[in-house]
Amino acid sequence: MKDWRDWRARASNSAMTLFLIASPAAGLAALTISPAAGAETGSTMVASYARIGGPTSVPYGWADFCRRYAGECDSGPLAPLDINLTPKTMKEIGRVSQWVNAHIKPVSDMEHWGVIDRWDYPSDGKGDCEDYALFKRKILIEEGFPRQALLMTVVKDEHNEGHSVLTVKTSAGEFVLDNMNDEVKPWDRTGYRFVKRQSQTDQNVWVQIGDPTTAPDYVSR
Repeated sequence: MKDWRDWRARASNSAMTLFLIASPAAGLAALTISPAAGAETGSTMVASYARIGGPTSVPYGWADFCRRYAGECDSGPLAPLDINLTPKTMKEIGRVSQWVNAHIKPVSDMEHWGVIDRWDYPSDGKGDCEDYALFKRKILIEEGFPRQALLMTVVKDEHNEGHSVLTVKTSAGEFVLDNMNDEVKPWDRTGYRFVKRQSQTDQNVWVQIGDPTTAPDYVSR
């Protein structure tokens, strides 16, 4: 896959193309972004920021994804950049998250690929938690949001099982896009135990979140 447009051209029947056809705002206007800052007056919500620790192990699923999509993982470090959160940008973020949740059929990796854990784009319209998150990340980047603010994240759910969400880092705090919930929630109101996520400066470096805890073997919801 060379880029998003080439992918769309070669996957005319995929969920990705359907997004561009069905979405009423397929071509979003350029979005305002800014370096990390405090809460923005007039934002729809205000959240806190997670306490980030040092580098930790890279999830197998991400490493395997990068072996298959090397061109999307080989870019160098970038300066940290947060989304300047306004009611408009929150609406666009929520629209993408809700659309993906509604149009991707949930299936386990074992059912889909015959393996316990595989991170991939849901190009056939099916996937599990990390596939939803990857797809949302891909769309939002193509719509003009900075990659540094869209962070693949591993958590433990209420049953202490592995789960993956997309953290959106903004000027008004950190929010989560979750295939288990259409609502864009502040990260600390999800009920999850946050384990690790991508570094803002380097997507191939993962950092610990909060106090150390054993990482789940795989994510699958």
